[in-house]
Amino acid sequence: MKIYTKTGDKGTTSLIDGSRVIKSSKRIQAYGIIDEVNSNVGLLISLLYDIPELTDLKDSLLKLQEQLFVLGSDLANPSSANSRFPRITNNDISRLENQMDEMEESLSPLKSFILPGGSVQASQCHVIRTIIRRAEISMVELYLNKEISESSYVYINRLSDFFFVLARTINSKLKQDDIVWKP
Repeated sequence: MKIYTKTGDKGTTSLIDGSRVIKSSKRIQAYGIIDEVNSNVGLLISLLYDIPELTDLKDSLLKLQEQLFVLGSDLANPSSANSRFPRITNNDISRLENQMDEMEESLSPLKSFILPGGSVQASQCHVIRTIIRRAEISMVELYLNKEISESSYVYINRLSDFFFVLARTINSKLKQDDIVWKP
């Protein structure tokens, strides 16, 4: 099977329900950015190899990559009646919140803003967090117009928080201080 279909050569693409939309639509932009997030999570996972303090994070990040595929599928599926494809649920949001709560138990409370940085791996988390913010911006209009589920929108909002906490966790595990902002 060839990877190219030529069906998008005129600037449109098809959604899961078969409808065709312009490639610059908010929906296509949103799941394109989610694909970018997923690729950057893959880079983060590769940065965890051979660092014993961080290997325990790989499994949860691989699971998160699968959830990003679900989110992309959810965004590409405008029909809530089409249940053949998985959707982001409140359970997915709870799972992220629980993971954040667990990570924060071992972190010192924030007393000031921190700058993105520290270790290379934590810096990559901050890159991912900012891309997620861009995804959220691309999704807000779809959410407000009820073109995507509330769960998808809440999930993306929690996901940026998750990567903020993960960056701090990674720095902590590597005994690398967060960079405190000193205005």
